[in-house]
Amino acid sequence: MTAVGGMNITRTVEGLERYPVNIRYARELRSDIESLKRVLVPTPRGEEIPLGQLASLNIVKGPPAIKSENARLNAWIYVDLNTTDVGSYVERAKKAVREKIKLPSGYSLVWSGQYEYMERAAKRLSVAVPLTLAIIFLLLYFYFKNLKESLIVMLSLPFALVGGIWYVFALKFNLSVAVGVGFIALFGLAAETGMVMLVYLKLVYEERMKNGEIKNLDDLHRAIVDGAVLRVRAVSMTVGTTMIGLLPVMFIQGAGAQVMQRIAAPMIGGLVTSTILTLVVIPVIFALWKGRQLTGNK
Repeated sequence: MTAVGGMNITRTVEGLERYPVNIRYARELRSDIESLKRVLVPTPRGEEIPLGQLASLNIVKGPPAIKSENARLNAWIYVDLNTTDVGSYVERAKKAVREKIKLPSGYSLVWSGQYEYMERAAKRLSVAVPLTLAIIFLLLYFYFKNLKESLIVMLSLPFALVGGIWYVFALKFNLSVAVGVGFIALFGLAAETGMVMLVYLKLVYEERMKNGEIKNLDDLHRAIVDGAVLRVRAVSMTVGTTMIGLLPVMFIQGAGAQVMQRIAAPMIGGLVTSTILTLVVIPVIFALWKGRQLTGNK
């Protein structure tokens, strides 16, 4: 013990400073196994026997440190991922552990780190996303005072979701909290552009109905086309300025860039498909709805 690990044999006092005095073999006498085997061990009768005759010496890997948590010894296994998301990996790992490993009595296994944070965030998102959709719908209903018109605007959200998912998939981004936040922001933008289009369709329709200019389906279609054309520039500018502001985020590098890119990606992809819906599908749905009313089919 003294030769290899060293032992404090005394302490030196130098003014107010105190230093331990440690004694052990020089490094060249304890740097390898063969040198350690030649360490002499004294016996009670005065003989000195080489350590190699008393014990078998070998080098084995042991724990780098002994850690404890909650008054229990524990060991940590770190895993770095670059081919899949944390959630998918942990689910597969849990399944493999359940099938192939039987923990002895008194042992437990905990999945921690980013996965633990992701689970907590997923629980919050499971509440935040439905709540966001409900608030958007209520705001639309309070403005239009009409259930059908509110539902027409809400139809833009699935179309926006498709574009966002495809763009995230094309960039090979895994589903994460940042991506979820991006989709929540996308829902608000999609509802905004859909609302802008529907307001002007409704305005032109009601004005021409008041003036008696809509008497058949052709007049209705002409009014809807005129109302949609009035909003092409507004919708294009709204979507264009938003995308111009977000595109630089996709090319930046540095701290926080990865998180910002995953927030911006769903918004950029979703705005493309939601714009198509706003300019093409919403006028068609509005025409079908008002056409049924015009022909007497409620």
